[in-house]
Amino acid sequence: MKQRHYDVVIVGTGASGLFTALSLPSHIRVLMITKDAIDHSDSYLAQGGICVLKSPDDFNSYFEDTMRAGHYENNKEAVKIMIESSPEIIEDLIRFGVAFERDKKGNLLYTREGAHSNYRILYHEDVTGKEITSTLIQQVIDRPNITILDYTTMIDLIVKENTCYGIIAEEKDGSQEAMIAKSTVLATGGIGGLFENSTNFPHITGDSFSLALKHQIELENLHYIQIHPTTLYSKKKGRRFLISESVRGEGAILLNENRERFTDELKPRDVVTSAIKAEMEKFGTDHVYLTLPSMTKEKAQQRFPNIYQECLEEGYDLTKDLVPVTPSQHYLMGGIKASINGETSMKQLYAVGETACNGVHGANRLASNSLLESLVFAKRAAKAITKQVQTLSFCCPLTLPSIYLDERSRAMENLQLIKKELQRKDPIFYEKWCHFSSES
Repeated sequence: MKQRHYDVVIVGTGASGLFTALSLPSHIRVLMITKDAIDHSDSYLAQGGICVLKSPDDFNSYFEDTMRAGHYENNKEAVKIMIESSPEIIEDLIRFGVAFERDKKGNLLYTREGAHSNYRILYHEDVTGKEITSTLIQQVIDRPNITILDYTTMIDLIVKENTCYGIIAEEKDGSQEAMIAKSTVLATGGIGGLFENSTNFPHITGDSFSLALKHQIELENLHYIQIHPTTLYSKKKGRRFLISESVRGEGAILLNENRERFTDELKPRDVVTSAIKAEMEKFGTDHVYLTLPSMTKEKAQQRFPNIYQECLEEGYDLTKDLVPVTPSQHYLMGGIKASINGETSMKQLYAVGETACNGVHGANRLASNSLLESLVFAKRAAKAITKQVQTLSFCCPLTLPSIYLDERSRAMENLQLIKKELQRKDPIFYEKWCHFSSES
């Protein structure tokens, strides 16, 4: 099998993978791969925004909001690090060229989402993830030490004696190569592509988790899966369009079949999701309704241009009509167990972003903490990797097979491994919410 050698291999081109690469010194040779287009990451789809500690006075409130949303199962140290690091991360993003919304005087504007007690979320229209991720992609493209391969799939880790020496990758033409590295970073996102209804891209199918199960890499809380309460209801197959929590933060309300308001729309996501589920069961429906009567059409088009247009294309004016919405799989709080520096239970292997579980989110993620968490701990992982790379030499201490499983066989194997683990960890949640795609 042909081999390539790099200092660092990063699997995934979402916010965490990109920021890890950008946080590494320019003399370190980096390979990034993604199994689809470079910008087809869930980070790119993030609508609401990114949290930041506006002032020291807001620390206790922000900390408590995060802990409460996570049912106090959060890693307190990780939460503290995330919040305290947020101003530095925002400075990095602005320096890279991210254009957050500002008032006429140039001051940053903030919004609020569910379970937040304060306005502390920076945003760019209703496509914050697109703004951040596309900016980071351009920065990566401009770095001569970083190589990107799109439509390239990780099909296995190269492992010996609980040490990772890189990955086996399948490229566009079907050829397989060994990507040998001193450090390997898993930034492959979550498991949404396995679900029948999800806001995730369909190719995000939990590849890192199935490999972790295969190689006995420690996982944590893989069953902590967040169901987003408000995605645009549709009978069409494919990814569900998310209607951001920031819409409810700006005054949108939820109504049942009797056109009655039935919950506090700004409670944590799992609470709102359960309330919606109860109403659907009560009336025998598969959706409820969302409407934004507090905004004019003009204001909604300015504040939520992407969401407003998407609803309009389905025949609904967000400010006047009842827009049908339903819960869908959205985010994974669990994943590969990682330290606050991204280290996993396997030597020379790191995990960042939604793939990693450092405990910062607890049992339920607070809105708009995902982008921040991805960037904070990606930067910390990059620092740890930099130290490690300087002490290691290239080697691949085992003989590799000439060919691995075909793509369809791998996909089915991955699905069965993950389904079995989810059912084992939480059979009640599994039966209630884990409706897997027949195409997975």
